[in-house]
Amino acid sequence: MVFNVRESNRSIKTKFPREVQEIEHVWIPMSDGTRLSARIWLPVDAEAHPVPAILEYLPYRKNDFTALRDSIRHPYFAGHGYASIRVDMRGCGDSDGILADEYLKLEHDDGLEVLSWIAEQSWFTGGIGMIGKSWGGFNGLQIAARRHPELKAIITLMSTDDRYADDVHYKGGTLLASDMLWWGSTMLAYNGRPADPEIVGDAWRKSWLERLETPPFVEEWVNHQRRDEYWKHGSVAENYDDIDIPVYAVGGWADGYTNAIPRLLEGLKGPRKGLIGPWAHEYPEVAVPGPQIGFLQECLRWWDHWLKDIDTGIMEEPMLRAWVNDSVPPKTDYAIRPGHWVAENEWPPEVDTRKQYYLSNNQLNEKQVSEEAIIVSSIQEHGLYSGVFCPFGQPGDLPSDQRIENGLSVVFTSEPVNESVEILGFPEFTVEVASDQRNALIAVRLNDVAPDGSSTRVTWGVLNLTHRNSHEHPEYLEPGEKYTVTVQMNAIGHTLPAGHCWQLAVSPTYWPHAWPSPVPVTLTVFTNEKTFLSLPIREAKAIDQELKPFQHPETAAVMEREILREANRTREIRHNTITNVWTLDDFSDEGARMLPSNGIEYGSTNRNIYTIAEGDPLSAKVQCDWTLTLGRGEWQTSLESVSIMTADEDQFYLTNHLIAYEGNKEVFNKVWKKEIPRDFI
Repeated sequence: MVFNVRESNRSIKTKFPREVQEIEHVWIPMSDGTRLSARIWLPVDAEAHPVPAILEYLPYRKNDFTALRDSIRHPYFAGHGYASIRVDMRGCGDSDGILADEYLKLEHDDGLEVLSWIAEQSWFTGGIGMIGKSWGGFNGLQIAARRHPELKAIITLMSTDDRYADDVHYKGGTLLASDMLWWGSTMLAYNGRPADPEIVGDAWRKSWLERLETPPFVEEWVNHQRRDEYWKHGSVAENYDDIDIPVYAVGGWADGYTNAIPRLLEGLKGPRKGLIGPWAHEYPEVAVPGPQIGFLQECLRWWDHWLKDIDTGIMEEPMLRAWVNDSVPPKTDYAIRPGHWVAENEWPPEVDTRKQYYLSNNQLNEKQVSEEAIIVSSIQEHGLYSGVFCPFGQPGDLPSDQRIENGLSVVFTSEPVNESVEILGFPEFTVEVASDQRNALIAVRLNDVAPDGSSTRVTWGVLNLTHRNSHEHPEYLEPGEKYTVTVQMNAIGHTLPAGHCWQLAVSPTYWPHAWPSPVPVTLTVFTNEKTFLSLPIREAKAIDQELKPFQHPETAAVMEREILREANRTREIRHNTITNVWTLDDFSDEGARMLPSNGIEYGSTNRNIYTIAEGDPLSAKVQCDWTLTLGRGEWQTSLESVSIMTADEDQFYLTNHLIAYEGNKEVFNKVWKKEIPRDFI
């Protein structure tokens, strides 16, 4: 995982309305004796003139791993009259304890105690906001649902309201091979880093060895293959009414979590706003694809309104502001994604216009013209050119030209449109389908085909057909029986220009995003009135032209750092034509840095290898390798991890191996092995 992978065209601010002081380390005591480590940025005069507070609460190590990204945001907020507080969660960074899993009740309980601690400080005047991206966006929503009296508003970025539907574990009831093990291996390695001896003293080694014993999270995640109580915990979609404070939900079309924003706007009852740009999994003032926006100024407008009772006008603006992507040639990386901003005063829109296309003879037609039974066969390597599930804005993240994939699926293409068409929302594919196996999935892609034949993926979706009626109570298919199901694709804003065609691709495989069914599957798609593509058509509105442009992006200055090793990435697909084995090899050297402020040196590499043999879904294998280094002077530590996931018809097999070194001495070496029954996957 790389933060701030590229420099954006932003203005760097070194002077603010209020002078800023930084408190590098503060202990926040928990009621059970655990101490959480915090860094605080404050106006210098906050004791005499108290301020509201903004909290970011993460497991990602404030003194090294997120120090650079923290340095451009928290001083900015402090300089505009806030106490900006960055807390490492229990078991992370210099904080005491063990982090046993994501989003546990204990994590939320600690967060509530942090809020209470802030409320007792002499520099605090009342009113706390929470902000966070990804994990911090998740727990912002989750802690908001606990209703602490001092928490007045949140900004949640790149997060979800439904942990089963939209996180890196499952999608549409399928297991996300691309990310399930990768994220599990990431947290295995991240959890293994020690606290800083300069902060915690001689206790660092004992706490380090305790952290290294933490079982791999992925074992628990694979053990819950249905949407059971494990996933319902922390999913605020279970009861939106639990959140009664204002919510600003932010995301990007290139991110993996955008679907939650329209759901939150529809489900929440209190004040809420949504913002969706073209961005990947990063803050909008630095994210790619651009254009970037003055997001920190937008945050201040939100905080000033809800925490300082200043009328900034933000709540008179439309509920949703979204970027609609222009059509572009397919590339795996864009610095800028052309398009335009549109707005909706409510979501879902008062007028919800949908256009249907029916399938026949490899065509999309505006009317249903024939009834056919179309065979859709399994090609196991279909999906290798799909890009990564949750792009961070690195080169190589996005899907390749879909012509490479289309020959491995069944494709239906419309006539060229006579005038441009704009969509905004969730495209859906409703289909009458039969399977020759009792366990099967269906994957669909919506593409934009240019006159030269190039095919750009617009969005996609997948459904485990055993989950057709419920993610909680799956049911096997009866081979040969017809079922009518709807596959919801990821929400998107896109303009199809005149002369271009819509294209729908259908397959029972999508490797490595979806773990393959146990045996090769043949689907039969029936082209009748029950089978159609439904697109959320949007007409231009007057409010689109009334939108004020965002301000130019600006941040505080990034803290001083020395680059010890430059970052680089390779992403390659190999095909052994003798064995018919396909390999996707994704390697990131995330570089190494030294922070002069504390002398910390840190770096990492990550390699993820996905292999599958054509015709053999049981050959699917994922291997994720990490190396991490952390040290200062003579104190040097390093970690090596190897995580492997395979399956047969009945079981998933997980192996996680973690080795830790102090200097050149091996101090820890452990292998965890787990067999977990396949549960309708």
